[in-house]
Amino acid sequence: MATKRNYYEVLGVNRDADDDALKKAYRKLAMKHHPDRNPDDKGAEGRFKEVKEAYEVLTDGQKRAAYDRFGHAGVEQQGGGQGGAGFSNFSEAFGDIFGDIFGGGGARGGRSNVYRGADLRYNLEITLEQAAHGTETKIRIPAAEACETCNGSGAKPGTQAKTCGTCNGAGQVRVAQGFFSLQQTCPTCHGGGRVIADPCGSCHGAGRIKTNKTLSVKIPAGIDNGDRIRHSGGGEPGANGGPSGDLYVQISIKEHAVFQRDHDDLHCEMPISFATAALGSEIEIPTLDGAAKVKIPAETQSGKIFRIRGKGIKGLRSQAPGDLLCHVALETPVNLTAKQKELLREFEMATKDHGDRHNPRAKSWMDRVKEFFGP
Repeated sequence: MATKRNYYEVLGVNRDADDDALKKAYRKLAMKHHPDRNPDDKGAEGRFKEVKEAYEVLTDGQKRAAYDRFGHAGVEQQGGGQGGAGFSNFSEAFGDIFGDIFGGGGARGGRSNVYRGADLRYNLEITLEQAAHGTETKIRIPAAEACETCNGSGAKPGTQAKTCGTCNGAGQVRVAQGFFSLQQTCPTCHGGGRVIADPCGSCHGAGRIKTNKTLSVKIPAGIDNGDRIRHSGGGEPGANGGPSGDLYVQISIKEHAVFQRDHDDLHCEMPISFATAALGSEIEIPTLDGAAKVKIPAETQSGKIFRIRGKGIKGLRSQAPGDLLCHVALETPVNLTAKQKELLREFEMATKDHGDRHNPRAKSWMDRVKEFFGP
């Protein structure tokens, strides 16, 4: 039979270590040697049980005194290491360990089921002008408030909630599974620690009623499509005194009749007539800050882009506003009269004889087509 190691050596503590030092050492070693954290190590379970046994004995005053005096023989006579009087201390520490391993939360000394409220999302559609200059608007979101009938207690007026008899108000119960001691939400009170025998008729025992609340939301200048605004504490209220969640306002920008946004720049189509494109002119175009003038030089071609500096949008993280880019769209006249059609035919004949001079792009394109198909 293998010789048992000294319990103090197992935990790596001095003989005068207090309960806090023992618990700290146990937590560290139990986390290190837990079988679920060492699936490929066949010796992990044995080391884990050794640590458990040492902690169980040394946190029991009577067993520790016997161990200090007689060694392992002193506690074996009392069933040491088999879950005797020290089991409650082991369970308390092991509940913390299990929470650390699996992401749960151990309950220590009372009800721990205090939950943060859920976050809420609100989709807010704004105009391009509002996004560019900023605005403030009011929104209505679902909320919960204390029931006026029972003053938030959840119990029918004249009655009161009672401490849960299953968990004695802790909100959690311990379940032993082999050498595990797990904490679970109490099935009777569902973690609340109290049971309402006669619930309030208005809130049906919840203590809160659903309602709507109005919030004022500031939209900063330069916000873009898809950006979110966080309203701290604007979400659903927490449970058992927990903090409220947050409200996230998701921004979407309505389609604009004139402009298309590309980050900080704005784009717009600028239709001009054939005569304006050929002879040149100065035209007035709209911007988000009023009107601006663009000089169209003679012989301007369709698709040319005119850039107006600083007439875009100053983004949230930008040092300067973007630009406005005007895309020339040559507009073909429609609904012509007979006289207008005749004049256009005369113009076509007048320029046809010198096509390479008056229509260089068309001449170049035709030459490439002839070259492609061959002689």
